[in-house]
Amino acid sequence: MPPLLSIIVPVYNEARLIEPTLRRVLASPLEKEVIVVDDASTDGTAGVLARLAQELPIRVLTHPANRGKGAAVRTGFQAATGMILLIQDADLEYDPADYPALIEPIRRGEADAVMGSRFLRERPRFFTPRGDPFFSHYIGNKIIIWLTNLLYGFHATDYEGCYKAFSREVVDSTPVLADGFEFDNELVCKLLRRHRRIVEVPIRYTPRDYREGKKIRWPHGVKMVWTILKWRVKPF
Repeated sequence: MPPLLSIIVPVYNEARLIEPTLRRVLASPLEKEVIVVDDASTDGTAGVLARLAQELPIRVLTHPANRGKGAAVRTGFQAATGMILLIQDADLEYDPADYPALIEPIRRGEADAVMGSRFLRERPRFFTPRGDPFFSHYIGNKIIIWLTNLLYGFHATDYEGCYKAFSREVVDSTPVLADGFEFDNELVCKLLRRHRRIVEVPIRYTPRDYREGKKIRWPHGVKMVWTILKWRVKPF
């Protein structure tokens, strides 16, 4: 029997946080497989994963060259055997305790995809304790939310949270070309165009700053906006 849940962990240069992240993921009592995709890390992540693969029930795949988060997720999706596929970032911003809420609508047959919303649980945080501003991230998120809802006739509160879960069927039937952070936007926009059932659930979120390894920046946001615009009209 295939596992209920496949957890896909794309990772790039997270040597410090990948082990505690994976141990938290594995602590979840759900029936699951964990697939880690190393996107050609250069900071020692590969060595950490090689050790962990001997100690923990994880499967590690490796890209020979850096291709982007979306490419890593796609590699993980292709290798997954679970009935539900879930994306987990390789840091400690998100809490695996939210897994049951993310997969339950799919298990009950009420949704084809579930998006975790950081903004349903608590008010946005604009500044970390050390003063790194995230107001620009919030504004970028608001633009993406407004634009996606306007163009696709939806009413989501957050499209950029890491946690998203999908049924095996929608992943297999929806081709996604993006290799970068805009992968999620392309997949969700295509599902919206096909009128697939998408719901939101609140999730926990503890943001880190750029000094701690945060990678997403404003050029990625530009690609996300272009992706949202493009897939509203482009055939697929």
